[in-house]
Amino acid sequence: MSLRVGMVSLGCSKNQIDAERMLYKIKEAGYELVGDAALADVSIINTCGFIQSAKEEAIETILEFIELKKEGRIKHVIITGCLAERYKEEILTEIPEADAVIGLGSNDDIVSVIKDVTAGNSFTRFGDKEKLCLTGGRIQTTLPFFAYLKIAEGCDNCCSYCAIPQIRGRFRSVPMEDIIAEAKTLAADGVKELIVIAQDTTRYGEDIYGESRLPELLSELCKIDELKWIRVLYCYPERITDKLLDVIAAEDKIVKYMDIPIQHCNEEILRNMNRGGSEAELRALITKIRKKVPGIILRTTLITGFPGETEEQFNELADFVSEMRFDRLGCFPYSPEEDTIAAEMDGQLDDETKQHRADIIMEQQMIVASENNEKLEGAALEVVVEGYDRYGECYFGRSAMDAPDIDGKIFFMSPERRLTMGDFVKVNITAVMDYDLIGEICDESAQ
Repeated sequence: MSLRVGMVSLGCSKNQIDAERMLYKIKEAGYELVGDAALADVSIINTCGFIQSAKEEAIETILEFIELKKEGRIKHVIITGCLAERYKEEILTEIPEADAVIGLGSNDDIVSVIKDVTAGNSFTRFGDKEKLCLTGGRIQTTLPFFAYLKIAEGCDNCCSYCAIPQIRGRFRSVPMEDIIAEAKTLAADGVKELIVIAQDTTRYGEDIYGESRLPELLSELCKIDELKWIRVLYCYPERITDKLLDVIAAEDKIVKYMDIPIQHCNEEILRNMNRGGSEAELRALITKIRKKVPGIILRTTLITGFPGETEEQFNELADFVSEMRFDRLGCFPYSPEEDTIAAEMDGQLDDETKQHRADIIMEQQMIVASENNEKLEGAALEVVVEGYDRYGECYFGRSAMDAPDIDGKIFFMSPERRLTMGDFVKVNITAVMDYDLIGEICDESAQ
């Protein structure tokens, strides 16, 4: 019987693609991949190390698998990903039961790592993280009809609160021809929705071509016949150009949805975050986006309780959010990260204040989301089928207004027609349930 290998991948979609590339190499080497890592001989924990809550989740998961190893249910535990890269030797020192701790630059060596640990060796291995391979085969771990497409790695923005540049290294774009080739492979395998990601997608190509080439890349992706939806995430406000907006507006395959992580609107807070812009500039940008791309869905992320944030500055943020009426929004209390500039700043706020402010923003957003959803009652929306809820006895899916895993869903009945995952159908919206919608399938399919 061949060695069974399983993986738990935590954190963001960018880390998930790293996991998919490792899984491909493992399968190509002849090992048996199992869906449940707790049933494997070798369990790989691909960790996240971005903020405190992610680190805690990663450590808890590692300890769960160490316990399985002690019980004899699995034989070996390998730790990879951002937490491994960030804490290197410390993890194996603190968790000696782990067989190996592997940095990002050694992901390509995962097969030899498995061979070494099964031979009885315990070790750390940290290749140059900027040599992390950004191309090659993947075993898709998302639902079969959509996939993430990572167009760059690392980050040069150096926000004062963020450890990503230390963990992932400098910003590195993938050559456009490699991205297009990967997208064509995914489309040929049945992917209908591509979600374009990077730490900062709007910076794509600066390091290779001397300027952002995101508009050109999106235009090329739209030429792939099998693709139906193309979605762009993580567009930094200071690099959203008229050219990019024109492409989004003109191309039917690009869903009218932008994720713009603004983090705050107060100019002093933004400067302390090492981010550009001001409230006036953000208002002007949002107004322009909505004018150039009518009906666009805008998503953003915010941080409350950044060091030195006064009550007045928080109220400025709350008023801004209330007036801008973002369609999608996530708000997080500031998390001080080791070895970042912000963690050493004066004016650190207590956890209760930071969380309370985040809760206020999210309560405001719930009202906005409910009001926006109520306007959709009676509308017919194109929906991609994601599955069937046996408990609710209904199908569920997403419209173009929702990104997978982070936004809401649409639950709907289809009494006379059996649907399969990845079908695109028209759904009449009949009711609202918090961030989700409820409806019934129309007579005609959207396909």
